[in-house]
Amino acid sequence: MNEKYVPAEVETAAQAHWNATGAFKVVEDQSKPKFYACSMLPYPSGKLHMGHVRNYTINDMMARYLRMKGMNVLMPMGWDAFGLPAENAAIDNGVAPAKWTRANIADMKSQMQPLGLAFDWSREVATCDAGYYKWNQWFFLKMLEKGIAYKKTQIVNWDPIDQTVLANEQVVDGRGWRSGAIVEKREIPGYYLAITKYADELLAGVNDSTSAHYLEGWPERVRLMQEHWIGKSEGVRFAFTHDIRGADGELIQGGRMYVFTTRADTIKGVTFCAVAPEHPLAQHAARDNPELAAFIETCKKGGTTEAELALKEKEGRPTGLFVTHPLTGEQVPVWVGNYVLMSYGDGAVMGVPAHDERDFSFAKKYGLNIVQVVHVDGEHYDYERWQDWYGDKTRGVTINSGNYSGLPYKQAVDAVAAALAAKGLGEKKTTWRLRDWGISRQRYWGTPIPIIHCPHCGDVPVPEKDLPVVLPEDLVPDGSGNPLNKCESFLNVACPKCGAAARRETDTMDTFVDSSWYYMRYCCPDSDGAMVDARNEYWMPMDQYIGGIEHAVLHLLYARFWTKAMRDIGLVSFSEPFTRLFTQGMLLNESYYREDASGKKRWFYPSEVDVKFDERGQPVGAVAKADGQPVQLGGIEKMSKSKNNVVEPRDIIARFGADTARTFTMFAGPPDQSAAWSDSGAEGVFRFLRRLWSFGVKVAPRVAAAGAAPQGTNPLRYEVHTLLKQIGADYDRLQYNTVVSGAMKLLNALEDGAGAADDATLREGVGILLRALYPAAPHITHALWGELGFAATLGELIDAPWPEVDDAALERSEIELVLQIAGKTRGSVRIPADADRKAIEAAALASPEFAKFGEGKAAKKVIVVPGRLVNVVV
Repeated sequence: MNEKYVPAEVETAAQAHWNATGAFKVVEDQSKPKFYACSMLPYPSGKLHMGHVRNYTINDMMARYLRMKGMNVLMPMGWDAFGLPAENAAIDNGVAPAKWTRANIADMKSQMQPLGLAFDWSREVATCDAGYYKWNQWFFLKMLEKGIAYKKTQIVNWDPIDQTVLANEQVVDGRGWRSGAIVEKREIPGYYLAITKYADELLAGVNDSTSAHYLEGWPERVRLMQEHWIGKSEGVRFAFTHDIRGADGELIQGGRMYVFTTRADTIKGVTFCAVAPEHPLAQHAARDNPELAAFIETCKKGGTTEAELALKEKEGRPTGLFVTHPLTGEQVPVWVGNYVLMSYGDGAVMGVPAHDERDFSFAKKYGLNIVQVVHVDGEHYDYERWQDWYGDKTRGVTINSGNYSGLPYKQAVDAVAAALAAKGLGEKKTTWRLRDWGISRQRYWGTPIPIIHCPHCGDVPVPEKDLPVVLPEDLVPDGSGNPLNKCESFLNVACPKCGAAARRETDTMDTFVDSSWYYMRYCCPDSDGAMVDARNEYWMPMDQYIGGIEHAVLHLLYARFWTKAMRDIGLVSFSEPFTRLFTQGMLLNESYYREDASGKKRWFYPSEVDVKFDERGQPVGAVAKADGQPVQLGGIEKMSKSKNNVVEPRDIIARFGADTARTFTMFAGPPDQSAAWSDSGAEGVFRFLRRLWSFGVKVAPRVAAAGAAPQGTNPLRYEVHTLLKQIGADYDRLQYNTVVSGAMKLLNALEDGAGAADDATLREGVGILLRALYPAAPHITHALWGELGFAATLGELIDAPWPEVDDAALERSEIELVLQIAGKTRGSVRIPADADRKAIEAAALASPEFAKFGEGKAAKKVIVVPGRLVNVVV
C-alpha cells in the first residue's frame, strides 16, 4: 500500500477494475426492487465545466447509495444532439453539423469518464442517430393516424436575408441575430401536435392532489410553473355584433366579433375593443387606410410569443370601425393593438381600462374613455394612476352597471352570462393558455418530417417500411436557408401512392421531440423492432429525474404529453413519466471583465487576473496579469463560457483528482441551492482525502487483524453510529453536503478515538466511514476498501451492503453534561446514563470545577436540565 495518496494512481486503478468487471452494466432483475435515476441529457457543446460535474455527481451519489441499499439501479447517459447550435457552428467554421456534433460527443465523453461516474454506457443514446430518430418519425405517423398530429398554417419569424425561420430568441430588437435584417411575420404551413387535447389531464397532474397521477414528488415551484403555462381560465365568450361587409358583400365573420373574458362583471366598462393585426376586421380597415396598413406591417416585425408581447410597448391605431355592445347597444370603437395575438382566442379583446392595467395604459396613451364599474368600500378611484385594487375581482361590487350594479364578482358574471345567452350572443366557456405544439422547423439539423409532397396525391406519409428517412450528414449550412432545399438526392422521390415524381418535406422536427422520450429509449436502446419494449415497463415510470429549473415548463410538459400519447396508442401502461423531480442549484464563480469605448465587455478567465482583497477577505479590485491594468469585478455568476468563468474538470482532476472534484461540488452547499466554486475549498477537500489515506495506512495492520464485530456500546461506537444515523437520513433527503461533512466528522472521531478503541471497534468504524463516503469519493474508498481487507469479507464496495445502525451502540453507559457555576460554563461532568437527579447534583458539587469557581460558597440550589447541563447556583 502506497504510503502517499496519489489520486491519479488510485483513480486509474479503480476505473480499470470497474471497466474490466462491467461494474456499471445493469440488467433487468425481478428479484430486486428497481430504481431508475436519470439526469437530463446534455447538449454536446464540447466542454464540461464543474457545474456539469455537480449535476452528475448528485445522480451518481444517489445511484451508488441505493445500490448499496439493495436496489437494482439504472443510471444512463446520452446526448441531445440535434439543434441550432450545430448549424451555427457549421456556418462559422465551414464544417458539417454531424461532424462537429460527433466530435463534441467524443470530447465530452472523454471528459466525463475520468470522473468515475457509474453510467451504464451500454445504453448510450444520441438523438442524431438514425436508429433513434426513426422512432420520432414512426410515432409522428402514428399520431397523424390518430389525429394527434395535424397540419395548419403557422405564424413565424422570417429572416428575408438568411431565408429561414428564426426562433424568438434569435430576434434582437426586431432584427435577425445574424443578418441584421428586419424580421417579418409570415404564415407558412407546419405540423402541430394536439397537446391541448390533454390539457385537463396535464393540469390535474400538477394541481389536483386527488388525481391518481398527481405529481406529489415534484417541487411545488415547478408544479405552479406548469399550472400557469397550461393556464386554465373560466369565463365568458361572447360577440360584439356589427354590419361590416367585406369586398364580397358578405358580413365579415358573420357580423360577429367574438372575445373571451374572465371579467364579464366589468362588461359595462368596455370603452374600446382591440383586434390583432391579422384579424379580418383589421385587414378590411387597412385596405383604404394607408397609415393603418403601415402600422400593421410594423406589427409583423419582431417576435410572436405572448411573453415577448408582454414586454413590448403597447401601441395601437384606430380602424374607424365600430361594433355594437351586446348589452347596452352602444357603438364601441375598434382598434388594432400590437399586443393582441391572432393565435390566442379569437384574436380580439374587450378593452376595460378602468379594471385592466394593460387597457388602462393603452387608454391613457390614446385618450380613450375610462369608466369605473367596480367599487370597493374605503377605496378612492384615481383616473390618473393605476392601483392594484382596480383589477382585484375578490373585492367590491359592480357600479355604473344598470341592472347588474351592486353584485359581487361571481354573481355579476353569472348574471351577465345568462343575459348574453338569452340573446344568443355568448356563453360560459373554459379556455386555455396552452397552445398546440408546433413541431415544424425550417432547419436542417433535426429529424426529417416523414412526409412526401405529391402533385397528384397531396401530402403522403412515408410508408413504415421506408423508415427512417435518413438525414444527409454531409451538408454544410451557409446561412442562406435550409440546405435540404438544395439537396436533390434528398428531395427527389417517387410518390408512395401513385409512383409519380414527388418531393420530400424539408422541415425538420423541433428538438423538444428528441428529448420527450429519450429516457424510455435508455431502457431498451437495442430494440430494433419497436420504439420501446417490455424492458421499458420494468424501469418506467422513472423514479427520480434530475435537471435544471430552466426545463421546468416546456421540456417537462412535452415529455408528459408525449408519454400520454404513447399510452393512448398502446405503447406504455403508465401516464406520467417522472415520479420524482429534483431541480439542482447552479454552481457559481467569480467573473471579471473590461469594457471598451463602445460598451462591449471582454470577459477574463479567473486565472488571467490578480484579485485584491480587504482585511475581511472580500474582493475589492482586480488587475489583468497580462498588462497590470484594472478589470471590473463582475460578481458571482453562473458558470458560463460566455463569461469565461467556467472551471474545467480536467484542470481540477489534474491538480487534485476526480474524488476531490466530485466531493467538493457536493460539499459546497445543498444540492438544490446554488453554490460558489472555491479553489481554497477544493484544496480543503483534497487535504481531507489525503488525511483519510494516511489514516488508512496507519491503522491498516489493526483493521486487517481485527476479529469479530464489536457488541454493545463504547464511546467510539456511540459516536460512529450516531453519525451513521444522521448520514443515512441525509442521503435519504438528498442533503449531500451534510453527508460529506458527516464523513469528515467520522474521520475526526476515528482519529481521536483510535488509540483507546479495541481493534474490532476501529475496523467497524473504518468500514462505516468508507461506505458513507464512497458515493461521493468512489475511487479512494474503493482502494482503501481493498487494501484494508474489507473486500475479502464483504465483497466489492460497489455492492457492499449499507451499514445498519446498531441501536445497542447508541445506549450509553455514561453521559456528559455541561457544568455551569453561577450561570457560567466551567467544564463538564460525566455521570452514569441512568443517574437520578440526586446523583447528578452530588457529582456537580464534588467536581473540581465547583471547588475552584464556587469560591468556597455553599450551593444555594442545583438546576438540572436532563441530558444537557447542570447549573450550581451560589
